[in-house]
Amino acid sequence: KQPQLIVKGALDREQRDSYELSLRVRDGGDPARSSQAILRVLITDVNDNSPRFEKSVYEADLAENSSPGTPILQLRATDLDVGVNGQIEYVFGAATESVRRLLRLDETSGWLSVLHRIDREEVNQLRFTVMARDRGQPPKTDKATVVLNIRDENDNVPTIDIRKIGRIPLRDGVASVAEDVLVDTPIALVQVSDRDQGENGVVTCTVVGDVPFQLKPASEGEGEPQNKRKYFLHTSAPLDYEAVRDYNVVIVAVDSGSPSLSSNNSLLVRVGDTNDNPPMFSQAVLEVSFPENNLPGERVATVVATDADSGKNAEITYSLEPSPLSSEALGSIFSIDPDSGDVSVQAVLDREQRDTYEFQVTARDKGVPSLQGSTTVVVRVSDRNDNEPRFMQDVFTFYVKENLQPNSPVGMVTVMDFDKGRNAELSLSIQPGDHDQAAGIFSIENDTGTIFSTVSFDREQQTSYTFKVKAVDGGEPPRSATATVSLFVMDENDNAPTVTFPSNSSYTVLPPSSNMRTVVATVVATDADTGLNADLNYSIVGGNPFKLFEIDPASGVVSLVGKLAPKHYGLHRLVVQVNDSGQPPQSTTALLHVFVNESLSNATVVESQVARSLHTPLAQDIAGDPSYELSKQRLSIVIGVVAGIMTVILLILVVVMARYCRSKGKHGYEAGKKDHEDFFTPQQHDKAKKPKKDKKGKKGKQPLYSSIVTVEASKPNGQRYDSVNEKLSDSPGMGRYRSVNGGPGSPDLARHYKSSSPLPTVQLHPQSPTAGKKHQAVQDLPPANTFVGAGDNISIGSDHCSEYSCQASSKYSKQVRAL
Repeated sequence: KQPQLIVKGALDREQRDSYELSLRVRDGGDPARSSQAILRVLITDVNDNSPRFEKSVYEADLAENSSPGTPILQLRATDLDVGVNGQIEYVFGAATESVRRLLRLDETSGWLSVLHRIDREEVNQLRFTVMARDRGQPPKTDKATVVLNIRDENDNVPTIDIRKIGRIPLRDGVASVAEDVLVDTPIALVQVSDRDQGENGVVTCTVVGDVPFQLKPASEGEGEPQNKRKYFLHTSAPLDYEAVRDYNVVIVAVDSGSPSLSSNNSLLVRVGDTNDNPPMFSQAVLEVSFPENNLPGERVATVVATDADSGKNAEITYSLEPSPLSSEALGSIFSIDPDSGDVSVQAVLDREQRDTYEFQVTARDKGVPSLQGSTTVVVRVSDRNDNEPRFMQDVFTFYVKENLQPNSPVGMVTVMDFDKGRNAELSLSIQPGDHDQAAGIFSIENDTGTIFSTVSFDREQQTSYTFKVKAVDGGEPPRSATATVSLFVMDENDNAPTVTFPSNSSYTVLPPSSNMRTVVATVVATDADTGLNADLNYSIVGGNPFKLFEIDPASGVVSLVGKLAPKHYGLHRLVVQVNDSGQPPQSTTALLHVFVNESLSNATVVESQVARSLHTPLAQDIAGDPSYELSKQRLSIVIGVVAGIMTVILLILVVVMARYCRSKGKHGYEAGKKDHEDFFTPQQHDKAKKPKKDKKGKKGKQPLYSSIVTVEASKPNGQRYDSVNEKLSDSPGMGRYRSVNGGPGSPDLARHYKSSSPLPTVQLHPQSPTAGKKHQAVQDLPPANTFVGAGDNISIGSDHCSEYSCQASSKYSKQVRAL
């Protein structure tokens, strides 16, 4: 009567949360009546179900460095319960602090997001659990595991680590490597790494720049991580401390990310020196100029050598050694400081004794083993004006000929100076003497020392000159020296002898009784020249037809050598020629009058004869008494006439014989051919032909001369001499004569009065005798008692006629001509 709904089985709301029942009430009637009602039973939830995650493990990838708030994944859990029992909240379960710091879990939605940036290099994976918890009482839970893989991003640059290897010291990024290491020697270990992964951690490493180093992998193993590699830094070329002492080796590492990242590191390689360079001088030969007359200990020069090495290898000491070309020891003259290289001179240098010194300087370093270099030092001693000019002789003696042309060289002095350059440049000058005899006369050529004269010397005026020549050098202060010059004028034969005795107008009386070798007179002559030019010799060249007189060639003494006879009485005129011995010779002609008589009864008559003699040509002999010879001359004429007639007869005979021989030519004679000497040919005789007689049998009158001649000489300036005396007194030598008429009786005096010197020419011109005079004056002798000739002997061989004699030959022929 009270219905109860009884639960017969376990209810499970999660399977069926409600029931709808139909309740019928039926009465007992019959038909029973019933009614029906719907009973709905709602099953209420009991927290009998735990939340359930969709996955037990959630796994996701997250890029590192994702920004905060970036959703990662959503956790989902379900709960069959409903209501509060079915409301789920999500919480971290087993999670580290870093997870809770880096991630955010939404309690309601279950979304897991980035709370802070995640660095894969710090955390590469997050693994934790998340719990789903309902709100029932008591609450039920479920958990799920979350694996969060942090995906790498290329956010890390490669790192380079350089470490020591072997015996190569490496400290504070500096490696010390000796320059003599072999090529391909490892000097450092290089480790390269990258915190990134994958391609972002694959690193390529190289050496940057032109350096003698390269990287080589330490190993080629396949198990080596890609982001960690090792290399050896090797030498790739020889090292030279002297060329490059330090190398900054830069190593660059580049990863393969996109974009790629790189980094670099450097190693300072310091090349260590070895003694592989000798000391070097900048010049192979060092020339130094150093003045003479120095003080001992003065510095001459400083030599400096350099060594490309360093330290002890570059410490240098200097020493002196003789030149390879000379074994001379110079230690007593030069020294060198072993540390500074200062070269000093220990002795006083004299350029005049030696002007060049050569030695070798050696530089040695202090390395092991020691190396050395050398240079040649040439010390040229420069000049100082410490020497005076020096003449080769203190006295220079020169001999010059007189009549030398002006401005001609007369001598040469030699002077020298042992100095050099300007100190030896000499200036020469003529110094006037005490009497100033050389002033204006002499000059000297500075370059050659040749002395010139401005005048022509005349030895007869001055025989010698003495003066001084001064030489001054160009030094500072100048030095000088003098030498004496003695100039002697040598004689030239420019003066003819001068007869001082006798005079032309004087005479000497000679008694006929004089014995042979009687000294008649002495011809005295002088010559202004000297030597051979004044060596005189005397000769009689005319007026001595009887050979009565002879003259001594050396002394001029005229002696009687023939016996005097009556025919010799009267005036004799001897033509005496005085010659010197010069070349060409000079001569002078003088007249010596000798009056042969017992006594001098009338001096006026003799003087008048001497006066007439002075106007008689020299070619005409004046000797003895003309009247004495008159008879002999007539006899000679007769003999001549007879000889002429006989000659005509002989000529006729010759003609006849010649015609007769031609008619006999066919009998063996050949016409025109002589078979014997033609003795009919007239011979030439020295005797003059006999003069023809007139119809009355008397001699025909003949003029004493074919023409009367006068002597005319030309002066050097073209004017004519007024007389022979003028010409003879002006000319240094006797002029030449020639016959103008050309007849057989004309005197050919040019042959007798030759001269090699250019003297005035004497010409003979025919003239008619003046009225009132028997003879024309032929020549006037110079009043100075000299007659100048050219040195040849005068021969007299022509017709002459005077008041003293009339002759047809030069030897006084026997023919007598009526006066």
